[in-house]
Amino acid sequence: MTNSPYHQDNAAMLERLREFAARATQADLCQPMPAGWTVSAVLAHLAFWDTRASTLMRQWQAEGITPSPIDVDVINEVTRPLCLAIEPRAALELMLRCAAEVDALIEASDPAFLRQMETDGQTVHLNRGQHRRTHLTEIYQALGWAPDAQQE
Repeated sequence: MTNSPYHQDNAAMLERLREFAARATQADLCQPMPAGWTVSAVLAHLAFWDTRASTLMRQWQAEGITPSPIDVDVINEVTRPLCLAIEPRAALELMLRCAAEVDALIEASDPAFLRQMETDGQTVHLNRGQHRRTHLTEIYQALGWAPDAQQE
């Protein structure tokens, strides 16, 4: 393990997601959220973006870092119906699995590769915790859960 500069935040937010998973009911996962999302669809959204990160990292480790431009708004709009189609508990499990996978990949990566990603692979954010925190905060708000229950 490299104990990357992202380790603490990624690990803390993965733990918060696990705590959420242990507490969330089926009704919680089906709770509507803004813009036509549900809690479980947002979790599937997190799984998508973590999977994109791990896929590109593996590709870049094998072939070198190349541009991977992305239109985030279009991708989010296109994937929303797919995320909504996933069974809520399956979306939750997928999110946890994908988050753990990308975190492990980041931790196992050479520090020089991570530094190169920061400059040349800017469409993959190594601090996965930031994205998770944003959406987990939104989820807690949608569910009416106390925000301090997920603070560090």
